[in-house]
Amino acid sequence: MEPAQPADRVPADQTAPELPSAPPGPTQPPEEPAWGEPATGPAEAGGAAVADGAVVAGGAAVAGGAAETGESPAPSAAADANRSERSPKDMAVSLLVLLVPIALLLAFYRGFLGGDQAAVVDPAPALDSAQAAAAFPVSQPQGLDEGWRTVRADFRTVEGGSTLRLGYLTPEGRGAQVVQSSVPPERLLPAELTDQGQPQGRTDLAGRTWQRYTARSNEQAFVLLEPDRTVIVVGDARDSELRELAGALG
Repeated sequence: MEPAQPADRVPADQTAPELPSAPPGPTQPPEEPAWGEPATGPAEAGGAAVADGAVVAGGAAVAGGAAETGESPAPSAAADANRSERSPKDMAVSLLVLLVPIALLLAFYRGFLGGDQAAVVDPAPALDSAQAAAAFPVSQPQGLDEGWRTVRADFRTVEGGSTLRLGYLTPEGRGAQVVQSSVPPERLLPAELTDQGQPQGRTDLAGRTWQRYTARSNEQAFVLLEPDRTVIVVGDARDSELRELAGALG
């Protein structure tokens, strides 16, 4: 036990002496988090808190950290439905925009440039070549009206002979050909009329006796057999037009 202190003595001060304060120095800014590291600490605005990648602010939650990346939420099902309802209409408008100029160009091509008309050729060079070859007597249709148009004319020397071919469009717009050849008929007729070509009887045209034949699909033919040449008039033209062409050969 400590001895009793006299009543007139003041008890000693038990508090620790104050240490001198450190001199003021430059304040250090708070250390910022490294790039890509999430900031730590409590949220500062309006009591917002970050938990498990969700931002909760004012009672609204955006999952997956959408607020941090700035991404907006996915569109609703109603927006998708409206978009799908507009798609067929948009496609129809796009097709219309493409088809209108195409139709105008097609009309211009047919109406002003004669796109549907076959090119007319001059048969004179082919006729001259056939006459110079002297492989067979050469005949050219005479007396046809202006509605007949020559669209093909060529002369070729092939194995076993030579062939002159003249192609026409009739006044009705159908096709007809005149084939004159020195190729033997047993080879020429199957090549021109197919193996199904069969004789159908004789007929007289311009003082000559022709043989009628069947030909490809809806075609028919008139065949003139001579000692030094075979003449075939064939096409899908009407019978009267084929007869007119064969008779024009003289």
